[in-house]
Amino acid sequence: MHRVIIGNGISGSHAARVLRERDPGSQITIISAGALLFYNRYDLPDVFRGRCDWTDYLVYPPAYYEENKIKLRRKSLVTEVNTNKRTLTLAHREVVTYDQLLVATGGVAYVPERLLDSIPLMHNFNNFRVAMAMRDALPDGGVVIMLGGDALGLDLARTLINTKHKVILIAGDRTFWPHEITQETRPRFLQALEKMHIEVIDDKQVDRVEHSNGTGPARRVVFDDGSDLAADVVMPFYGLSPSVDFMSHAGIDIERGILVNPQLQTTRDDIWAAGDVCQIWSPEHNAYRFYYGWKNVKMMGDVAARNMTGDDVSFTTAVDEILQLKPDGTIYSPFWEYD
Repeated sequence: MHRVIIGNGISGSHAARVLRERDPGSQITIISAGALLFYNRYDLPDVFRGRCDWTDYLVYPPAYYEENKIKLRRKSLVTEVNTNKRTLTLAHREVVTYDQLLVATGGVAYVPERLLDSIPLMHNFNNFRVAMAMRDALPDGGVVIMLGGDALGLDLARTLINTKHKVILIAGDRTFWPHEITQETRPRFLQALEKMHIEVIDDKQVDRVEHSNGTGPARRVVFDDGSDLAADVVMPFYGLSPSVDFMSHAGIDIERGILVNPQLQTTRDDIWAAGDVCQIWSPEHNAYRFYYGWKNVKMMGDVAARNMTGDDVSFTTAVDEILQLKPDGTIYSPFWEYD
């Protein structure tokens, strides 16, 4: 049995571990577009605390893969899945066969269409390399303008504030994503961010990002009313879009993400999906839903692996989705729990 996992993040890596424990004799291959071994991306804000060696973020040591007979294919991008032949085509035209497939490719940062031309002038924070580039671009005491302000962005903002940087949030309808905040409670949560020393601008829409003229901060955010604001770094945090394009002709059901049942199985009996890439059928909500957070995504990897090896278990959330307003006036998101 050859089990192939596309994606080397939390769900894919944990699934590989469970698969090996449950079936010591199978072949397991992880295909990753990234260059690094599996590391904890949620800990990346620590680069601002001096933790700048990528090996410090590793979840498993390099020897783990050889000892557990898990083949890791790095810098290998899957461009197509042929479900009839049970093959994957990689960008360099190599073809890989599989008996069972787990898609755990996660998501990419969503950026509104009006800001697509500004992407080259903004910094992301989704892997070690770009996190270090953002750190190098931000001087001591520098200013970060955060656009959108989803849960991951606000987590980074906490660290930036604690390390003596200034954070300005341009709030919008994606602030606090994926938490759902009502219009009635939204002002209280925005006030909580100010209590956390994040400057909040909630009455402007960003039109574009430009290079600053002359000396001083490197970037300038221009609003639709013509006003502007300068910063050393501009970062988009508008949530995630599932990485599913390569599955578009695979013959499985896709909405925004890959649609799976509570056992994380797709409409093909040999393909599962786990993590930010999938929408899971919820009988409670009578709808397909995304679930986020380290613990939820890890549990998906566990559920998928168990069902791939003969169990019949359903996904249940490991953490709730409620954004908490703490007694001291600040907020806390369960998506900030990374154990």
